[in-house]
Amino acid sequence: MNEEDFEGTLVLEKLAEAGKIDAFYEAIDSDNFDQAKLLMRRAGIDTETIQMVMKLMANTDGRS
Repeated sequence: MNEEDFEGTLVLEKLAEAGKIDAFYEAIDSDNFDQAKLLMRRAGIDTETIQMVMKLMANTDGRS
């Protein structure tokens, strides 16, 4: 999973508004699901979208 997976999405827009993009990518890079979820909640992202992102993170095969 990398930046291209989210490019131009509402997830990035919300995270940018909250100033959390760098922290979000750090959480993704380290497979820190809890931190990624927390950051998305704090950015006001809806539960359904958060669940979709969590599935993407879980299904990543390690390729960048």
